[in-house]
Amino acid sequence: MFAVVLAGGGGTRLWPLSTPERPKPFLRLIGDETLIQRSVIRLAPLVDAADVYIVTDRRYLDLAREQLPAIPESNFLGEPMGRNTAAAVALAAEAIDRPADEVMLVLPADAHIADEAGLRAALAVAADVAAGGSLVTLGVAPDRPETGYGYVLARPPARIVGGRETYVVDRFVEKPTLERAEELIATRLASWNAGIFVWTRAAIRDRLSRHSPEIVGPIRAICSSGATEGLGTVYPSLRATSIDYAVMEPASLEGAVAVVPIDVGWSDLGSWAALRDAWQEASRASASRAWTGDTGAYGAGAVGIGNMRDLGSSNSLVLAGDRLVVTIGLDNTIVVDTPEALLICSADHSQEVRAIAEEMARSRKPAPTMETKP
Repeated sequence: MFAVVLAGGGGTRLWPLSTPERPKPFLRLIGDETLIQRSVIRLAPLVDAADVYIVTDRRYLDLAREQLPAIPESNFLGEPMGRNTAAAVALAAEAIDRPADEVMLVLPADAHIADEAGLRAALAVAADVAAGGSLVTLGVAPDRPETGYGYVLARPPARIVGGRETYVVDRFVEKPTLERAEELIATRLASWNAGIFVWTRAAIRDRLSRHSPEIVGPIRAICSSGATEGLGTVYPSLRATSIDYAVMEPASLEGAVAVVPIDVGWSDLGSWAALRDAWQEASRASASRAWTGDTGAYGAGAVGIGNMRDLGSSNSLVLAGDRLVVTIGLDNTIVVDTPEALLICSADHSQEVRAIAEEMARSRKPAPTMETKP
């Protein structure tokens, strides 16, 4: 078994902390490690560091190597540019020389998992299912009718593998309306698409050839020639799409996809509101609700990091740097203070930060590279 960690996301919804110079996977947002470091650490002992491969934009290869010194130099794959996850998976499947029948895990570098042992147990079950030729996805048990995630709809009856329920996937449902999300959850057969996949190398290569030959074909030609520096000549013309669209959705219509439901405290940390929720959960799990020096605060009202003080706020997040940030009486608010930008927004509108980040990128303004952790 080997694992491929995809570290291509820009994390624009976490602007101004996540920037093109140091995007979300390389930040310390929860705990002592960066998100990509934790993504690798949590795989052990299921997958050893020597069997972990990193696919990232070439701009971040040095940063990835610096943060992951235990991973062999040859296990880092650089893309000439980001073309979404279908191209990244195709590159991994073609460039990594492993046996055709070996199980391949694919995971994002920027997710948070509270129950890491639970994730490893689910991955082990998914590997057993994948060994039979299926493409497997892990589906997160939903706790609310979320409109920002895609859904995986299972087809009963369940098959028990390793003491766990697994299902054939009936279909994928992209980000639904609130009403549709409520309907999906009511079926008790729907789960969130976590972007965590398990298959054999042979199975994903076959399905890429069948459903997305225009993506895998040029990459396969370059990799088979042994001159991977030539990827720059083909990447610009590749269709930028997700592995979900490119392979998983059409393969599910053929009954070739299975889902293993998980309930492991997953979050994609895809917005400041999601990070606030993860910090609040961390505070509830902590034995202390007191101030921790000048590094931050935990509590029911507000969570914060850095040089900050709060009085009477509720359900809010404050991220401060060296400058003192004082908040009073806020509700459902995000405050992020960096050397070059101050963000203040309603948590309900935190997904819209992406538009500002894209505007800033177009204007080519300098971006901060500050790191922090709770």
